[in-house]
Amino acid sequence: MCADTSRIPRRLPRGSHGLDPELVAASQRGRLLEAVGRAVADKGYAGATIDEIVRRAGVSKMTFYEHFRDKEDCFIAAYEAASEELLERVRAAQSGPDGWLERTRAGIRAYLRWLAGDPALARAFLIEVAAAGPRAAECRERLRDRWADLIRELQDEARAEIPSLPRLPAEIFQALVAAVDDLVVRRIRAAGAHELPELEPVLLHLEVALLAGPEMAAESATAAGSSPVNG
Repeated sequence: MCADTSRIPRRLPRGSHGLDPELVAASQRGRLLEAVGRAVADKGYAGATIDEIVRRAGVSKMTFYEHFRDKEDCFIAAYEAASEELLERVRAAQSGPDGWLERTRAGIRAYLRWLAGDPALARAFLIEVAAAGPRAAECRERLRDRWADLIRELQDEARAEIPSLPRLPAEIFQALVAAVDDLVVRRIRAAGAHELPELEPVLLHLEVALLAGPEMAAESATAAGSSPVNG
């Protein structure tokens, strides 16, 4: 994909347009990535077809196969692209000048708001990914490892501020990521992704309790005027 995505046209003009072939390919690929996410959100992974994907993207089947081998290949590419965007959004939120606690809160808020901002894609990439086969499962595990590394960075900063905190094994961070994923999926199934921001105090308590202990988790909830129990 071209580095300057602002130059990539969302829709191509009809007929001879003289656009750079790289821009044309990037536009087609971007529309296919978006289309597969929408199709899977609406139809489920099993129910989404290549015919549906190309119809939504406004391209031909020939164009589809110029970019992807099959539906699985297209969906995984979309999943990886969306996951990378979300990870970078959270990383940016956690890179501010505030202390580790406020940056933890900012990262959780950015994560939940990004997902709530597009409920269809949240459903596609958090729920339907489980039906997309072993390659998608492997991608999901690699992504979870990256989330765990991001949380580990915050714990290292917390330990620098509070030397008495123990160094935690990698499996603890992986377990936290899995727990957050499960809570988010449960909320999407029960109420829809638009309500995900309501999980902020719960996820903050969970993460701070892991990083710095339950007492600081309770203090952070009190300072924010919210409680994971009372809302």
